[in-house]
Amino acid sequence: MKNYRVGVGYDVHQLKTNNTLILGGVSIPHYKGTVAHSDGDVVIHAICDALLGASGLGDIGHFYPDNDKNFKNIDSKILLIDVFKKIQEKGYFVVNIDVSIVLETPKLKDYLLDMKSQISSCVNITINDINIKATTSEKLGFIGKEEGVACYATTLIAC
Repeated sequence: MKNYRVGVGYDVHQLKTNNTLILGGVSIPHYKGTVAHSDGDVVIHAICDALLGASGLGDIGHFYPDNDKNFKNIDSKILLIDVFKKIQEKGYFVVNIDVSIVLETPKLKDYLLDMKSQISSCVNITINDINIKATTSEKLGFIGKEEGVACYATTLIAC
């Protein structure tokens, strides 16, 4: 019998004019982007936290602190690949990933398949084992005012 474990991750970043918007490893053309120590990819960060949580390893800040100059402007896919190695060392593999991105604009439907492809290459699963949804906050709160972006991720791992 397999040992299944579920992890939940969450990340949020502020949006500012003339910054780069990277979601799920994909650069999204937009007049605003994330403010962050790394590349600010909330999708990858939420997935990292979900995987680390499922495996009992803690959280993304423990391994990649936002005050460490080694991670300044780092491509978050590098972090995801490293997290995947950490869970593999504990004998786990990824079964599936489910993601919800909360962002008022831009619309993301044209980028979701590319995000799935980027993520799948980092964690050795097919794009069919990754689901990504995009929604708005109906113009409510900091996301609705286009001041930020948030992401929720749930992962299932097994050994």
